[in-house]
Amino acid sequence: MRIGIVSPYSLTVPGGVQEQALGLGRAMRSKGHSVRVLGPCDGPPPDGWVTPLGNSIRQPANGSIAPIAPDGAAQLRFIRAVRDEEFDVLHLHEPLAPGATMTACLTKPVPLVGTFHAAGTSASYRYLNPVVRWMANRLDIRCVVSDDARALAEGHLGGTYIDLFNGIEVDRFASAEPWPKLAPTIMFLGRHEPRKGLDVLLAALPSLPQDLRVWICSDGPDTARLRQLHAGDPRLEWVGRVSDEEKRRRLRAADVFCAPSLRGESFGIVLLEAMAAGAVVVAADLSGYRRVARPDVDGILVPPGDATLLAGTLDRALTDDALRARFLASSRQRVDDFSMDRLADRYLEIFEQVSAPRRRSPGWVRRRAGESKVRHVRPANEPRSRERTRSL
Repeated sequence: MRIGIVSPYSLTVPGGVQEQALGLGRAMRSKGHSVRVLGPCDGPPPDGWVTPLGNSIRQPANGSIAPIAPDGAAQLRFIRAVRDEEFDVLHLHEPLAPGATMTACLTKPVPLVGTFHAAGTSASYRYLNPVVRWMANRLDIRCVVSDDARALAEGHLGGTYIDLFNGIEVDRFASAEPWPKLAPTIMFLGRHEPRKGLDVLLAALPSLPQDLRVWICSDGPDTARLRQLHAGDPRLEWVGRVSDEEKRRRLRAADVFCAPSLRGESFGIVLLEAMAAGAVVVAADLSGYRRVARPDVDGILVPPGDATLLAGTLDRALTDDALRARFLASSRQRVDDFSMDRLADRYLEIFEQVSAPRRRSPGWVRRRAGESKVRHVRPANEPRSRERTRSL
């Protein structure tokens, strides 16, 4: 099967949606399918089977920043790539985000499967509702990664959805070489903005021991303020942005991974990554996090914004060896339920369902025996409008 996976967000900028697109691409390619991932890239693409659509621009979205490419040049590159690759199906992550996924909905060159990730609120869903509803109806199948994502999409767009999940490449985290460390370590990874709750973690530190280290990864609009406010604390290491490899290595070395988010978390993919790497999870009690880390089974969830309770919980996670051993044993089993291989198999079943009738159509024939690409021969009763669309 020839599969195109489309991300509206830059594939060279760390992010959950981008990681899902690339991880699914690797998993499906390992199963023998021809897969290309298409999306903006700010620099060289992360792999040879990634098709870059141009540079991104950063726009506010859901309390964060989305690196999207809505410009006309990127859309023309996307249309050309789809024409050249002759995919059997396109898998659109965040199908209504400005850029290539929205262009796919508008042009609908092949069967479309859309996966909705976002949770919380959406101004575009609210104020552009007739338009986004029309585009959503262009999708052949709609999937959601969590109950919160379903609530947002279903509430504004209607329709029916298949419940799936976000996957992780378990072996890539479990086998990573641990990053060097000299003391018990807590790790934070997330954009430095109010929604991610870094303020809450830092407010909890005065109650924690002096012989630990706190790795604060990534950056954001609050970085300078928080660094200045906590400049006298030698336990803090402001790591900045990290590569995928460094992220895996630091997670493998960390004793505790802390995710003190306040809201807007559709799915706790980073919690799963920490669990796969062997870190104990301490996180805010949000529905997206509950989906992956069962409270007091796979990790400890605390009320969002409660710095005092967070401090006591972190201290317990660092010092209670029996508790740590129980959580880590449970986590090793839990992450298998969310493996990227398992998720890829689910999607492949869906892709086969929507693409099989098209591939069986008499209008689609092989160029010659042994070639993977196909060409379209217009049957006499097929309107020319489809032929013109494919020639853009």
